[in-house]
Amino acid sequence: MSAPRTAVVIGAGFGGLAAAIRLQAAGIQTVIMEKRDRPGGRAYVFEDAGFTFDAGPTVITAPHCLEELFALANKNLHDHIQLVPLEPMYRLRWPDGYQLDYTADLDAMCRQIEAKNPADVDGYRKFLKYADAVFEAGYVKLADRPFLDLWSMVRVAPQLIGLESYRSVYAMVSRYIKDPQLRQAFSYHTLLVGGNPFSASSIYALIHALERRWGVHYAVGGTGALVAALAELFTSMGGDIRLNAPVDSIATRDGRATGVRDATGAEHAFDAVVSNADVMHTYRTLLRDEPRLDRTRASLAKKHHSMSLFLIYFGVRGEYPQMAHHTVLFGPRYRELLAEIFGGNRLPDDFSLYIHAPSVTDPGVAPPGCSAFYALAPVPHLGHADIDWAADGPGFRDRILAHIERELIPDLRENIVTCRMFTPADFASELNAWHGSAFSLEPLLTQSAWFRTHNRDRRVGGLYFVGAGTHPGAGVPGVINSAKATAGLVIADLDNR
Repeated sequence: MSAPRTAVVIGAGFGGLAAAIRLQAAGIQTVIMEKRDRPGGRAYVFEDAGFTFDAGPTVITAPHCLEELFALANKNLHDHIQLVPLEPMYRLRWPDGYQLDYTADLDAMCRQIEAKNPADVDGYRKFLKYADAVFEAGYVKLADRPFLDLWSMVRVAPQLIGLESYRSVYAMVSRYIKDPQLRQAFSYHTLLVGGNPFSASSIYALIHALERRWGVHYAVGGTGALVAALAELFTSMGGDIRLNAPVDSIATRDGRATGVRDATGAEHAFDAVVSNADVMHTYRTLLRDEPRLDRTRASLAKKHHSMSLFLIYFGVRGEYPQMAHHTVLFGPRYRELLAEIFGGNRLPDDFSLYIHAPSVTDPGVAPPGCSAFYALAPVPHLGHADIDWAADGPGFRDRILAHIERELIPDLRENIVTCRMFTPADFASELNAWHGSAFSLEPLLTQSAWFRTHNRDRRVGGLYFVGAGTHPGAGVPGVINSAKATAGLVIADLDNR
């Protein structure tokens, strides 16, 4: 009898878990090696003073991607996790007091648009048709297909050109929508995957169609509960998750990945190595002894990496049922602020915020009579702005909390029970993110599909990538689809050995 096929997945983020589940389901004995003390990666969980804080992604869309993973083990996702559709999906607020409830109800959305600018109702319906067309081309047909050679890009180029993917999301929104605030409302979504609306390819307008088709959901117990369910699914299939197990390097021999070395230097042999770690960390650190990758390292370092994030997790005495689950507080500037976030060399004076209020939907994430929140501000990554976050972070935190107190939560600061920050420096140290980038490579047209880090390395056999840095990109559906593309390659390659 032949020896069992084996694979190791570096990192237990959504992408790593999804890839490992697919490999284990295919009969490949799979091990996940995770640096931290629990799975999740960017979807880590903090627990403090009775509060549960999701550290990273909180927007769950495209639940069918998750359902597919459970179906591989003949299980039903909904027997293990409760997904609650959110309405409104987001509440958007501007400094002048204007508010828009971003809803899946088309009639309700059109009524709000008509009240703001009647001429934009027809434009919005036209934008929906465009977003649907991009969704069919960019998501349905391409999201889980690997791009391994230039020809794979050439084949889809005519359709992408026909959809004007060379234009930015903001440019395409502006073609249909004239009101400045509504333009912001329908273009900001690229920030959810690390993109500047003024430079991200218009192909990412598909996010709007994706949310309208399947809604925005919340996993009861928090995103961490979904991570735990995926981890339990994987181990129930016979998979092995090793926590507190950082990988020091990827072993190679004769141009092929042969396994990994742990922190003690011990080598563990595997037939395939799948990295869910940051792509620059993988090439620059884990593969530091592989000279044939010098050009890849140099090329990747020159690419545009996404902005970083500054996050505040805070538990508060009091309940706020009037708040939306997801709130976006736009700042006084849009284009100018984004230019500074994506290319500036200092911390901007103003900010826009995303506020997550899970206890509005799920009181169990906070003690009785209390509420859990996190606030997120996009900020420049460390490669652009060499900010001393240990020194500057507390002041920035205080300015943000004061703003939230004025806009949303009266007497906030005097009722805070617990509070902690997560800065770009933490993205770099805790998550090994290059420059502290929160979403890996920026979603530009010239960094998408074939131009992105390939799901299978071209120079080192047996080396694969999954997660935000590879195709199709960041966001929960993105990394789970990357797992489908990557696992398919691993399975086919091992079948053909």
